[in-house]
Amino acid sequence: MKTINMLGVKMHASTMSETVSHIRDKILAGGFTQHVVVNVAKLVNMKKDLQLAESVEQCDIINIDGMGVVWGGRLLGLDIPERVAGVDLFHNLLNMSQENEFPVFLLGATDEVVQKTADKVQQLYPNLKVAGYHNGYFWDNEEAVVDKISKSGARLLFVAITSPKKENFINKWKDKLGVDFVMGVGGTFDVVAGKVNRAPLWMQKYGLEWFYRVLQEPGRMWKRYLVTNSKFFWLLMKAKFS
Repeated sequence: MKTINMLGVKMHASTMSETVSHIRDKILAGGFTQHVVVNVAKLVNMKKDLQLAESVEQCDIINIDGMGVVWGGRLLGLDIPERVAGVDLFHNLLNMSQENEFPVFLLGATDEVVQKTADKVQQLYPNLKVAGYHNGYFWDNEEAVVDKISKSGARLLFVAITSPKKENFINKWKDKLGVDFVMGVGGTFDVVAGKVNRAPLWMQKYGLEWFYRVLQEPGRMWKRYLVTNSKFFWLLMKAKFS
């Protein structure tokens, strides 16, 4: 897949279909593939969080999730064909796993949400094997959870934990997870389980999913997006005119 460098970060400028095909081929070939998506907030936070930056840079596939990054890259003259949204990639990979008989493991969120996610995934993809699932509150017993994943027989692992915890967890334990592919999916389980509504398609198209999240959770989200979006704009302007 084509690699670009934006604001000092390596990432892959690929389409959804290219990404899914590449992941399938890597799983069939064996070995281990570590995946991550980058959005505006993550790019900004990587500038001050060196552990997060290292965890992202260690990944084999770095997709662009966020129209802000797509538009920012194009402003800098980079050829980015489309956004590869994490929640959409999650569903595409589940479908691919069903077709190829790859078992999956779901890790993250609360007990209620991850169980609802597992049930919903099984409804949507009836021939998919969900090898296991576990909540995302296990930080006093990480090794036991890693052992559970390793013994499950899963080929793909999806980690629905907030940044930078999920990136650092994956990077720390990647050699012991026993899977062929691992991807951080953030709040995807909340969407699949119906706890959080995803933005309408027109808002996704125009890069307003962040604004929709602010409307749903104003107390938690407004400051986060105000700060990161402002910093991202400043970084873009410096890169554009330097």
